[in-house]
Amino acid sequence: MKKSFLAALALAAVLCGTAMAKDEIVISTGVNMVAGKFDPILGHGVWGPDIFHCHLLKSGKDNVLEKDLAIREKISGDGLSYTYEIRRDAKFADGTPLTAQDIVFTYEKTKASASAADLTVMESVKALDDFTVEFTLSEPSSLFPYALSFVGIVPAHAYHEAYGDRPVCSGAWRVVDFQKDQQLILEPNPYYYGTKSPFRRVTILKIDEDAALAAAQSGQLDLVLVNSEYAHSAVEGMELLSLDVLGTLAVNLPVIPEGTAPDGSKTGNNVTCDPAIRKALDIGINRRQLVERALNGMGTPACSIGSDTLPWAAHIDFEDNRVEEAKKLLEDAGWKDTDGDGIREKNGVKAEFTVTGRSNDLDRYNTVVALADNAKALGIRIIARSAPWAECRKARAVPTCWSVGAPSPMDFRLYYHSSNINKAVINNPSSYSNPDVDALIDQAMRATDQNTASAFWSKAEARAAADVPFLYISRPRNNYLVRKGLRLPPLNKIPVRNQGLSVVENMNEWSWDD
Repeated sequence: MKKSFLAALALAAVLCGTAMAKDEIVISTGVNMVAGKFDPILGHGVWGPDIFHCHLLKSGKDNVLEKDLAIREKISGDGLSYTYEIRRDAKFADGTPLTAQDIVFTYEKTKASASAADLTVMESVKALDDFTVEFTLSEPSSLFPYALSFVGIVPAHAYHEAYGDRPVCSGAWRVVDFQKDQQLILEPNPYYYGTKSPFRRVTILKIDEDAALAAAQSGQLDLVLVNSEYAHSAVEGMELLSLDVLGTLAVNLPVIPEGTAPDGSKTGNNVTCDPAIRKALDIGINRRQLVERALNGMGTPACSIGSDTLPWAAHIDFEDNRVEEAKKLLEDAGWKDTDGDGIREKNGVKAEFTVTGRSNDLDRYNTVVALADNAKALGIRIIARSAPWAECRKARAVPTCWSVGAPSPMDFRLYYHSSNINKAVINNPSSYSNPDVDALIDQAMRATDQNTASAFWSKAEARAAADVPFLYISRPRNNYLVRKGLRLPPLNKIPVRNQGLSVVENMNEWSWDD
């Protein structure tokens, strides 16, 4: 039993007397809520919910953008100016009013920090008065409104270098105590303009994936994230909550031969660069079987990055497990098993390559292991290897299993536009380049209304799918064991996966049954 789990249980035991009280809960939702760095200026909120800060816009019902802090919106006809009037009752957790100057401060700092929130097109932001702010763009960008839902507003008067671990919040919750990678204690922000939690205190503990079931059985937690392997386990006093999420598990397949990137790192793969290998895997694997084996059935097969519920997605679906068709495709391309070892060869190159799975995300690693077993039928050897995320994310030469998907098409542009090759660490890990796809993405970006943009995004996704730079496999569910009586209202949308974090998005609306 790991030290972190023992520490967590020890703390839970101390809290046990109050954990079941009506005004407190103790939960565990994976690693991200206790990792710190709750700083929107450095990217917190881009990949998952930010419960500490309010935003100009938010992803609302059915994943459609709606107003949060903003009460009025005006977009110029050329798509270069966005003006927002904000509510006048917003305050930070120290009681200081939130004004347009805080928004200007937040966005100027975020742009300067090169955050994961892409503000490249934001030319300037200025306060027209205390409660009106105007953004000017260098060119139209249909993704810009999504950025307004990622960047939480921080206080200009209380921002500092260590802000991420001690935020002065404008959202539903404020931090009372934080011990990195151990526990986070929260209280409702008394100045929050939205729904205030009935709980006086929430304690969030870090518990490793492999110890989560034991934690649930201990009876000292009110909600705990469990991986798919344990989702069907019965725990007295708790019920299973299984949420559909947007995250799609996919393996990037580098489309260029092995080489060296400008920064000196390895790039490309001599096996996956052959389109026949990529297409054979795409049509030949059995996704439903992979869901059963890797996710204990707690998920659905997936053939594309976008959930069917998203307006910009191409809604790609096709019959897989076409093993004989895949074999013929490989034979015709020159991949043959000439030495009888079950692995095909071509020009002296074995049809084998390594795929990494994130060591702290069991669903991802199990998916890679199941994929390796599935690919044997095609004469392709995949070597599954567990590795820390810091290593996995450097996937330009060694493919890895990603969890991709968001309400916006941001991930699609990040992974498919050729301008992103060799940029940052995770951009376009397949080194994919297709002028037709680039052109469609550019047209989507320049669109001044979301319907037009969605049509171009869909065409781009459909065109790129034929080249298979990513092998999409499944959409796992986020599974939680929840104490009976703890009521979690529905989100009315499909949240991002974020390794289980999304369940806290409406935590301010949770309550105990009377």
